[in-house]
Amino acid sequence: MGSKSTLTLWRLGIVGKNVGYVRVSTGGQNVGRQLAGVELDKVFTDRCSGGSAERPALVEMLDWIRENDVVHVHSMDRLARNVSDLRKLVAGINREGASVRFHKEGLEFSGEDSPMTELLLNLLGAVAQFERSLIRERQREGIEAAKKRGAYKGRKKALCSASISDLKARRAAGEGVASLARKFGVSRQTVYSYLRLNEEKV
Repeated sequence: MGSKSTLTLWRLGIVGKNVGYVRVSTGGQNVGRQLAGVELDKVFTDRCSGGSAERPALVEMLDWIRENDVVHVHSMDRLARNVSDLRKLVAGINREGASVRFHKEGLEFSGEDSPMTELLLNLLGAVAQFERSLIRERQREGIEAAKKRGAYKGRKKALCSASISDLKARRAAGEGVASLARKFGVSRQTVYSYLRLNEEKV
């Protein structure tokens, strides 16, 4: 079957596609570790917190998917940061006639799930949310303890001084922020932060 015929069938919802959704919290994290080895027709990648209301790739993916598509996600916490958002997003994907598969948990939700499957979605989502809360609490406790010892130096810079100088020079030469973010492997917000720091020093 030709590619044009396949595309037509996909648009009609007869043939589904394998769609990947990847989210990393920072520009420095490796997106390739998620969904490694999974054959995908298209991948949408967000570089932001899961709690952020502005996740452009997620919005684009929800608009792009069609009936019979399968959305592949590494784990539940990559799609949502709390149980309420997780349920809404899974339901939104299912309303499009697509299913969502969480590889770490080994679960797939199609909208025609049993009460037991729905219970697992709620329970595992709650466990993931609880684990994140514990991690944040341990981080806060560790920072406070380090501050008392005088050992806390704050977060490391995303870029070394040479890279920062290179970034600023490229921006001064007219290169776009989105292009710089891709080349240096950081978020656009990080690029803006370094540029603002440069302006404050002038």
